[in-house]
Amino acid sequence: MKRSEINNEIRGAVEFFDKMNFKLPEFAHFSVDKMMEIEKKGIAGEIFAAGMGWDLTDFGLGNFDKTGLLLFTLRNGKVNSSYTKPYAEKIMITKENQLTPLHFHWSKQEDIINRGGGNLIIEVFNSDKNEGLSDTVVKVSIDGIKYEFKPGGKIILKPGQSICLTSGMYHRFYGEAGKGSVLVGEVSMVNDDTKDNRFYEPLGRFSEIEEDENPFRVLVQDYQNYSIPKAK
Repeated sequence: MKRSEINNEIRGAVEFFDKMNFKLPEFAHFSVDKMMEIEKKGIAGEIFAAGMGWDLTDFGLGNFDKTGLLLFTLRNGKVNSSYTKPYAEKIMITKENQLTPLHFHWSKQEDIINRGGGNLIIEVFNSDKNEGLSDTVVKVSIDGIKYEFKPGGKIILKPGQSICLTSGMYHRFYGEAGKGSVLVGEVSMVNDDTKDNRFYEPLGRFSEIEEDENPFRVLVQDYQNYSIPKAK
């Protein structure tokens, strides 16, 4: 993705969060220079170590509006570190028909929550012993009520509804056409996007970035190099 595209998506996300009356933490609005400053002071180790902050991906497919996701990690822990929170929380935006591809997590269990906007469609499958798709009935909990669905069954989450996705359960989701973008929440066990995503088809979790302009906000994937890249 081009950095200019990422910048525009983040600016649009800030407007959408504000429209939905969802307030981001203060550091979500820090400039690159401010993020560099707090990193050098050593006062924000949890943010950098646990991967809190802006995250945006096209999964390496080059068409963000078709296959992509914008996320902000609000809180997280990190295994084998001093940041021992056993939980994580994200806020995400899914556009109409914008697909987050089929995947599961080896470790993480999560609740996916429609916090407002349009309807969120989730398709679910059990995985088999070879990490393929099972033809068995999928059992899920939606707001504490048990349901059963056929493999690949489409579950429509309306604003306020949530679904519990256990580890090893394949899922993909997108905003329902004609209903508008969806404000999607995630409450989960500790999140590690570098090691705990099993995509059904080989995909990249993080996008390669073409630096065509300076970053508007720092992405989580930028943290690995505190010398934030400048546009060429």
